[in-house]
Amino acid sequence: MKKLFFILMINLFPAQQSWTLDQCLDYASANHPLIKQSIVTIQKNDRQISAAKGMLLPSVNAGISHNYGFGLGINTQNNQREALNTQNDNVFAEANWELMNWRNYLNISLSKINKESSTFRMKQAQNEVKMNVIKMFFSYQNNKSWLDVLETQISGIEDQIKRTEKEVEIGNRPKSDIYDIKANLGTLQEQWVSAKNSRDLSKINLLNALAITNDSLDFKMNEEELAGSDFDNPDFIKTLIEKNPAYKSIATEIKAAEKNISIAKSAYLPVLNSSYNWSSFYSKTLGESADSFSDQFKRNKNQQVTFGLSIPVFNKLQVKNNVEIAKLNVINYSYEKEIVVNNLTQSINSIKAQFLNSEEKYTLLQANFDNQKLSFQKSEEKYKEGLMDAYTFFVVRNNWLQANYNLINSKNEVMQQTELLKVLKSDF
Repeated sequence: MKKLFFILMINLFPAQQSWTLDQCLDYASANHPLIKQSIVTIQKNDRQISAAKGMLLPSVNAGISHNYGFGLGINTQNNQREALNTQNDNVFAEANWELMNWRNYLNISLSKINKESSTFRMKQAQNEVKMNVIKMFFSYQNNKSWLDVLETQISGIEDQIKRTEKEVEIGNRPKSDIYDIKANLGTLQEQWVSAKNSRDLSKINLLNALAITNDSLDFKMNEEELAGSDFDNPDFIKTLIEKNPAYKSIATEIKAAEKNISIAKSAYLPVLNSSYNWSSFYSKTLGESADSFSDQFKRNKNQQVTFGLSIPVFNKLQVKNNVEIAKLNVINYSYEKEIVVNNLTQSINSIKAQFLNSEEKYTLLQANFDNQKLSFQKSEEKYKEGLMDAYTFFVVRNNWLQANYNLINSKNEVMQQTELLKVLKSDF
């Protein structure tokens, strides 16, 4: 069984596929266990709607019994108590029908509202899963970029050590330059170990966000231009809140709570019932002759039709208290709605602030990157000509590589906030 599972996983995830963010989001929104649970909840709500509609139909039962009696009994011939051993066979069919119960109709409406609410909760779960995947995806990309920068630095220093050793041999540089460079190499190697650990952990977190246990994937960035925003729209936050599934979910839950008030009040109303019963029996004294089963069956047939009106008069204040509790639930959900609005407002404002800050930072870092690159090129020429010592050149080179990473990191931050906004803006 384990081998079969392993083969299925290998076929599902071939070695080292590279997924983009869009592929990650598509997979997570369809396969994450939270989403699958939400789909099952919707299916259960469909069954509840069907069950609520079924309450409008009659219930029908049928049965048959075969009985023996021993000892004293009433002789039907002379109506005297005698020692009798008897056999009785009974057949019946009955139907009961609530012709009018307002609660049944209200329950149908409530079950439809509950299905609508569960649909919004599924969409809310999709949003939360997507946003978590986005954060983990860009965290992995940033850690991966930092590791690449460190590897580039270490590779450059190793080449620099080889060149410096040759220059020391011919007397162009002091031997202390080698010691300075190797000391810096040790520091970078220590940072590289930490960066590798951070990259591995961030990949584990991303796989967990995708609900994938098999580590045979890699993740790559799409080459995209940075998109603008419409934060200047005065209704920007209000629009995003009102279309958010979390907001729609709590709104439908308020509708359901209001419907529960009507359901509680329906217990004040009378209920009209009807029933129909058909039966027949066969009876004989053991050891004695009796009319045939078919004759008795025809002769003993009985039908009964009943109509009843049940009017609630006093129910120990239970209905009144249930109505008041239902009203309090509506008030409680209204406060819950305020909490949802506050949380969504905070989340949207945070994304907006981070987007604007990251966008401004990216613009500034672009200019800094160009300056750092020119500085590195000039310093490299000076170092080759012997006009700059090894440590100073190491600092300039690292500054340029750091500026490169900072530019990548700030661009990723802008893209991350853009993707988060896409999730909030998406229409379902």
